[in-house]
Amino acid sequence: MALIREPAVAGCFYPSDPDELRTTVRALLEEASPVPGPPPRALIAPHAGYEYSGAVAATAYTQLAPHRDTITRVILLGPAHCVPVRQLAIPGSELFRTPLGLVPVDPFIFRLLDDPGVTMNMAAHRPEHSLEVQLPFLQHVLDRFKVVPLLVGAPKPETVARVIETLWARPGTVVIVSADLSHYLDYASATRMDRRTCRAIEDLENEGIGHTQTCGSEAVRGLLVACRRRGLDVKTLDLRNSGDTKGPRDRVVGYGAWMFVEEDECRSAA
Repeated sequence: MALIREPAVAGCFYPSDPDELRTTVRALLEEASPVPGPPPRALIAPHAGYEYSGAVAATAYTQLAPHRDTITRVILLGPAHCVPVRQLAIPGSELFRTPLGLVPVDPFIFRLLDDPGVTMNMAAHRPEHSLEVQLPFLQHVLDRFKVVPLLVGAPKPETVARVIETLWARPGTVVIVSADLSHYLDYASATRMDRRTCRAIEDLENEGIGHTQTCGSEAVRGLLVACRRRGLDVKTLDLRNSGDTKGPRDRVVGYGAWMFVEEDECRSAA
């Protein structure tokens, strides 16, 4: 019998009822517009509850919808909030369940254990929301796809980049990094900090991105190294915080969405 990773935050971060979840995701995506051009090679999307960051996440995921039949594998990287992870950790499960159904894990994931920076840690994956909240969006915008879920602890950016580059080799692959921005600053301070982080991402400059600026900074930093080596272009899709989407403005959490595309493809689509 296949080992299934059950949902940990359904009914909390997003609706647990399948029909309500479909309606919620559809409504969020309908408010976002895809950018014409080639399929993204990578995205950064937030991981808060949908009422807070769902609209921002939708601006990233709508970019995949025009390519739903060609994107067949999704590499998910996100921070571990509950159980510490030293470098990168894969689950032991073969399937991830959401209220919308089962998502298969690419069996290739177990070959990553040959990399010294990758271990298996089901205990870290079981309660973690940073990857789980991405799945209902993917189930809505893609047809048949498999996931490679990786929780990221505190590896060097080059370690993350090496794993991404290994996985990028297969056609039909997109990398998605789950990351939020500044936490619990007032609205004006958060806006200033998040704009600086946005500029660093646009410049593929990982030195200005740390724990204060980004929840998920290690995965972001590794992605930027890989994108810089590959010569990808970056487009900012959205930049907001919880003061814009829901809640007071004295203590906010920042959210952003970015898309990374091949430089020559970006020019040819212009």
